[in-house]
Amino acid sequence: MTVSAPGKAIEVVGLRKAFGKQTVLDGIDFDVSAGTVFSLLGPNGAGKTTTVQILSTLIKADAGRASISGHDVAKDPRAVRSSIGVTGQFSAVDKLLTGEENLLLMAGLARLSKREGRERTNALLERFDLVDAARKPAANYSGGMKRRLDLAMSLMGRPAIIFLDEPTTGLDPRSRRTMWQIVQELVDEGTTIFLTTQMLDEADRLADRIAILDGGRIIREGTPQELKKLIPGGHITLTFADPDSLDAAVRILGDLPCDREMLSVDVPSDGSVDSIKRLLGKFDDHCVDVDNLSIHSPGLDDVFLALTDHDAAPVERVGSLSTTQKANT
Repeated sequence: MTVSAPGKAIEVVGLRKAFGKQTVLDGIDFDVSAGTVFSLLGPNGAGKTTTVQILSTLIKADAGRASISGHDVAKDPRAVRSSIGVTGQFSAVDKLLTGEENLLLMAGLARLSKREGRERTNALLERFDLVDAARKPAANYSGGMKRRLDLAMSLMGRPAIIFLDEPTTGLDPRSRRTMWQIVQELVDEGTTIFLTTQMLDEADRLADRIAILDGGRIIREGTPQELKKLIPGGHITLTFADPDSLDAAVRILGDLPCDREMLSVDVPSDGSVDSIKRLLGKFDDHCVDVDNLSIHSPGLDDVFLALTDHDAAPVERVGSLSTTQKANT
């Protein structure tokens, strides 16, 4: 039974889940467009993994509705499982088997013929740069190799949607970047990625849209750029060649923070091209040359900390809120 709107790979409406007296999900709503990366962020214990477990049919929700590739998660779990791949926080790799054996095992579980399973295994070993290690026990693999094998195993059945739950935890920077490249390649091929991560730079780099989960509810949703605009403090730093140029700039711009040692002044700005043009245009008639310019914007770390700090002043909403959020405002 198809329950999703066209172009929507995932739809979630009013999803609720409690464990005893602890409510983990308190009526969350979001949707994910096909062929995009959607990242769910939140503090430890916010319910990110619980959401993934519900959507991947591992546990049942207490209330609400969710659909994957048009299939109702509660009513048609078998169809959902045939549409998805899951790479969890902890590797599903059998360390006693070789990389090749792990993939062939997954081919059997996916009910591929022996010939198709072998062809698919060879293709995945090559794609994930595991050919040389294919017949070595997975116990001898590095962390990055295990994560690549784990992801390769989840791709055996050519799923339309992949859940990546903390996929780069414990990886070194080079291995993380390799995983990022693989994720981007999958999206370019039309795969939908549902990403949960504690690495905010990872979400900033990969996600088309981000939702922040806190206290069992989605408290903000938008593109990385939309979310970063929630936090004030963006500015452009202008650096000058000599003290006279700095003094002239301060007279033109007004009373702004300046660093006389670094010969620089900070100008509040959103960093857009138009704002930079307007700023530099103020010096055209005054023969003041800017030696260097740098743009400083709040990062997702700033957004995350501001939105999940319950003792901080509330952050003003922006126009990127979902319909449900607007209704609750």
